[in-house]
Amino acid sequence: MIPNDYTFANPEYLYLLLVLIPMAAWYIYSHNNQRATLRVSTLGAFSQPYSKLKVWLRHILPVLRMLAVTALIVVLARPQSTNNWEKQTTEGIDIVMALDISSSMLARDLRPDRLEAAKEVAMKFTNGRPNDRIGLVVFSGEAFTQCPLTTDHATLLNLFNDVHSGMVEDGTAIGLGLATGINRLRDSDAISKVVILLTDGVNNRGEIAPITAAELAKSFGIRIYTIGVGSRGTAPYPVQTPFGTQYQQMEVEIDEATLQQVAQTTGGEYFRATSNSALQDIYDKIDEMEKTRIETKSFSKKQEEYLWFAIIAAIALLSEVVLRSTIFRTTP
Repeated sequence: MIPNDYTFANPEYLYLLLVLIPMAAWYIYSHNNQRATLRVSTLGAFSQPYSKLKVWLRHILPVLRMLAVTALIVVLARPQSTNNWEKQTTEGIDIVMALDISSSMLARDLRPDRLEAAKEVAMKFTNGRPNDRIGLVVFSGEAFTQCPLTTDHATLLNLFNDVHSGMVEDGTAIGLGLATGINRLRDSDAISKVVILLTDGVNNRGEIAPITAAELAKSFGIRIYTIGVGSRGTAPYPVQTPFGTQYQQMEVEIDEATLQQVAQTTGGEYFRATSNSALQDIYDKIDEMEKTRIETKSFSKKQEEYLWFAIIAAIALLSEVVLRSTIFRTTP
């Protein structure tokens, strides 16, 4: 395996490399100021001609010495190679968002209206959970799956954009919306299974009561977070008149007691969103509570790598001794 990192057990010894500076300076100074110890009147008695190349090659001796010193200092610093392995296990969470699309979701106590505000926040929530499978169920008088559980969040976001009030018969079938979401999750093998229900009304349609759906969810290990969306008091609701759609102040009716019981039965939590910012905060809280579990195990193995530097130092020292005793031997 190729080492992916180098470290030093004793990095402080690397400061000794600064000794190379005075070594080089001393050699340059002594070379420039050296004088011949033996003077002769002529070189004619010597059989071999004077070689400038040999004179230049003598500079290899201090280079070899400095190379040996450098290698020995690195040996003292103890270079080590490190092999790292990382094992990462992601335990995905399966989430179904059950969204009320009844006509009352067009009320404008949230901007631009409850439905569009809910879609916008839910889409941001989806973008922040790339490791999870997420599905979408919409309901009013009836319920159906707009998008099954998927990791293809781009497709899910496109399907979110297609959601609008009036897709099915009007009404508020909360129990049916929950049951449809539970049906999507019951065969899931995910570690955590969650339904996020958002509604602004009271269950008035469908054959399944919300509490019955909650008991069913509990049996499958599904946790339900419920969100009641709408201001307290009154809100401007759209009303069809002979003069077109007009908005009238009408009392907000949310069955908070039932939504709280549904959440408590399954180990979830109930929230009330009275504004766009409150709705965003709620999804942020759910995002924190249902973080994807990631288990990371790191392994490392260190191996001493000084041997090659020791060999380089030995070769450099031996080469200097041999060359100084043979080819570059000097006569006193």
